[in-house]
Amino acid sequence: MADLQPAPQETPDTSLSKGRMGVLGIVFFVVAAAAPLVGMTGAVPVASVLGNGAGVPGAYLLVGVILLLFSVGYAAMSQHVTNAGAFFAYVGRGLGINVGVGSAFTSLMAYLTIQLAIYGFFGAVMGAELAQFGIALPWWAWILFAWVAVLILSVLSVDIGAKLLGVLLTLELLSLVIVAIAVFVKGGPEGIDLGASFAPNAVLAGGIGGTAGIALAFAFASYIGFEATAIYGEESREPKKTVPRATYTAIILIGLLFAFVTFAMVTALGSTQVIDQILERSSVDGEPLVDPAAVLFSIAAEYVGDWMATVMSWLVLTSLFAGLLAFQNSAARYFFAMGRSGVFSQRLDHTNRFGAPGNGSLTVSAITFIVVVLFVVFDLDPVLNLFYWSSAIAVLAIVIVEILVSIAVVAYFRRTKEDTRIWHTMIAPILAAIGLALGAYLLMSRFAIFAGTAADGSDPTVQAWALNPLGWFLVLLPFIVFGIGIAVGALRRRTENVDAIADLVS
Repeated sequence: MADLQPAPQETPDTSLSKGRMGVLGIVFFVVAAAAPLVGMTGAVPVASVLGNGAGVPGAYLLVGVILLLFSVGYAAMSQHVTNAGAFFAYVGRGLGINVGVGSAFTSLMAYLTIQLAIYGFFGAVMGAELAQFGIALPWWAWILFAWVAVLILSVLSVDIGAKLLGVLLTLELLSLVIVAIAVFVKGGPEGIDLGASFAPNAVLAGGIGGTAGIALAFAFASYIGFEATAIYGEESREPKKTVPRATYTAIILIGLLFAFVTFAMVTALGSTQVIDQILERSSVDGEPLVDPAAVLFSIAAEYVGDWMATVMSWLVLTSLFAGLLAFQNSAARYFFAMGRSGVFSQRLDHTNRFGAPGNGSLTVSAITFIVVVLFVVFDLDPVLNLFYWSSAIAVLAIVIVEILVSIAVVAYFRRTKEDTRIWHTMIAPILAAIGLALGAYLLMSRFAIFAGTAADGSDPTVQAWALNPLGWFLVLLPFIVFGIGIAVGALRRRTENVDAIADLVS
């Protein structure tokens, strides 16, 4: 790397606002991105029926352990790298500029596609909720309202968004915890059976290549967004302390919350009856899993009261909105970091008077607007197409980048010797890389379940890799984008941007 020169000096116009975020503020953004209530109403019922039934809580806990291992190396790296690009900078420092830029492209695609997925789901759910009151607007109109609100909030000071997310997230988590506690206090039809959900034979029921693997894949999907802790490092107070604490707090909170609430759902339904109960409660006109949210809502009504089911049905919308704002902020900061490093136009590295990456936010909003318009023009469904396609791509993309980060941590510390703790810089990252590689395999082999792109006549719950041509394109897209990023990184290093890109490895 001798050909690289020192990175340009930052100015107030190219620096994010300092000291605006504490541990709780960052955790609010991260947990909001995980959208716990949406996961409980959407993913958990499907994961139970197609996966390992009563063993789903254990699957969430197992994936949480894998991501905790990832966080060990991630937190160690945050002591030496503080950059709004997070994964971008980490992979660049460990594996070189070209791979770093490739990971940046992949990460950015993940954040943009997951936001598009949430927009699609938000538009459909909001339309259904307000149709009950005679307010009938197309799904894209509700997306437009949310799009405007998210854009406005994202160009303001980051702590304003954190405060709003704090309120929304507190209400969301409170509703889930109240329902779970009510279930455990009253007891379900078969009592509380820890072994039915957390015993190894329950968690791995059906095998990694079968139903257990499907449940684990859904669990990996539910954690997306936790890695955003380092994105806010530049805007945090004492980033070398704040980022590791926020990372561990977010992972533990998400993992325990999902395990606790899903176990309450299993208890409420009965561990031996859970699949039959979910099929019955989620069916519409005899079609099972058409309304998976009805499972949690029916439990809330039974154990707390009808009012709680009503409240939760509205909190799903606030959960979705919180996720939109969280991913808008993440993607905007990625554009900011890539502009500052010279990968994209350096107009993106300017902050506004609130210390926020305003141009980055505008770019994110412009891209999401164009994609939503295309889906409207081609008359595609907001859930079956926009939500399923985009969320499947996003989850796979982020897991691929997490694998690269784990490898980069080992490479970086072996080269620099800045941290010689074997557990933090080698053992934990290697174990995480192995666990994440398993997750990537599960996500790809069962991709048709997430994206709804099964080959004609195939059953993706039984037959792995049962993909139609569209499915193959979507599953390969993160790898294609990664390759494009590597090519762009190599090209930009040979241009006038070389000085700025040197920031990744300086």
